[in-house]
Amino acid sequence: MKKIIFLGISVIIGILVYHKNNEIVIPNEAIRVRIVANSNNISDLYQKRKLKDEIKEDLYSLVKDASTKEEATVTIKNNLDNIKEIVASKTKDFKIDYGSNYFPEKIYKGVIYPEGVYDSLVITLGSGLGDNWWCVLYPPLCMIEDNPNTDDVTYRLLINDIL
Repeated sequence: MKKIIFLGISVIIGILVYHKNNEIVIPNEAIRVRIVANSNNISDLYQKRKLKDEIKEDLYSLVKDASTKEEATVTIKNNLDNIKEIVASKTKDFKIDYGSNYFPEKIYKGVIYPEGVYDSLVITLGSGLGDNWWCVLYPPLCMIEDNPNTDDVTYRLLINDIL
C-alpha cells in the first residue's frame, strides 16, 4: 500500500514539474524584440508577419552565441544598420528603436507577462497602430522554439530519468 501511495504522489509531482517546465519564464536580464503593425487591416498585419518571419532568423543569428546581456547588447547595437537594411528591403515606412521600450501584457503558453518598460529592439511599421508580435531576443527563448536549426536543444523530464 505504501508503494502505491508513493507512486501516486510521485506521479502527481511529476505532472506538476512537467507543467512548470513547459512554462517559459523570461529572465530579468532579457532583451525583447517587438514588431508593431501599421494598422490592423489584413495587408498591414500580413506585412508585419512576413517581416517577422524573414527577420527572425537574422536576429537569432546575431545573439545565439552571446553569453551575457551586455554582449548581446553590443552585438545588436553594432548591427542596427544591418537590421535597418533588412527592414528597409521589405518596407519604406518604419522606425527602429533599441533601448527601454513599453510592452503590453502578453499571455504566452498560459503564462501572463506583465506590461512594462523593457530593454528591447522595437520595429514600428508605419504609424504603429496595429497589433504587435513580440518575443525574447536574448536569451533567444521563442527564437529557439521556431528555429529549425536548433534541433540540438533537448528538453528532459527529471521524473522520467528517475523512473
